[in-house]
Amino acid sequence: MLQSEAGRFAEVSPQSIGRIEEGRATRTTGLQVNALCDGYGATDAERRVLLGLVNEARQAREGKVSWWRAYSDQITYNFDHYLALEEAASKLTTWHVTTVLGLLQTADYRRALAWAESPDVPSEEIEKRIEWATRRQALLEDPHLTVDAIMSEAVLRNQIGGRGVMEDQCRHLLRVSELPNVSLRVVTFGKPSLLGALAGSFIWLDFPPLPQSRVVPPPIVYVQEYAGDLFLERQADVQRYRAALREIDRVALSRDETRALLLEIAEEYGE
Repeated sequence: MLQSEAGRFAEVSPQSIGRIEEGRATRTTGLQVNALCDGYGATDAERRVLLGLVNEARQAREGKVSWWRAYSDQITYNFDHYLALEEAASKLTTWHVTTVLGLLQTADYRRALAWAESPDVPSEEIEKRIEWATRRQALLEDPHLTVDAIMSEAVLRNQIGGRGVMEDQCRHLLRVSELPNVSLRVVTFGKPSLLGALAGSFIWLDFPPLPQSRVVPPPIVYVQEYAGDLFLERQADVQRYRAALREIDRVALSRDETRALLLEIAEEYGE
């Protein structure tokens, strides 16, 4: 559908549709979104999500909500704001201190985490989540996405699921590290990063230029907490995480040194 056609549905100009699509400043009303949902054939669930975002944007303009909020109790499993950002990103720079980045987890590793987090969930629901997460890992095959994953040595030493699961996970990381668009590095116990410990796990997302305006969107820092998720984009906050990344990068092993350590730890688990 052309922007001019979509504009007729919402009774706005094609330029306004372009601004909406690129996330640039525009006052979008619930009536306009409803009309676009009709034109696009959106499902009821999609319509509810979009209208909720319109309401949130309005509240933000009016100063009724802060610049971040917890999403865990308000976004359904079928719509995760982070996943939409991840798909749009051109580069992910990640720092993890306790568990492996989701995109790099094996099915057994993720299954062990899922059972620990949701012990009362039916097994078929757990397996659906595992299947969904595995399909999501196809992002690693996208040559337009670069992943620079840095982790604490503690991530590799935490025996999630037991020794066998951890051996497979380390060997999987070795295989993934051979991808041309993926860089894996470890910060060892011998060279800890104080700033990294203070910052905790986070993901830095960079984005490509927007297709029409060619404006490069600012980066976003995603912080996943047990009770909810934070999406940080204020310049002052982003700069703090940029400083942490510089410090983490400075003390991390090289890619080759990391592969040697992964192999060593995998063999230890296999003994």
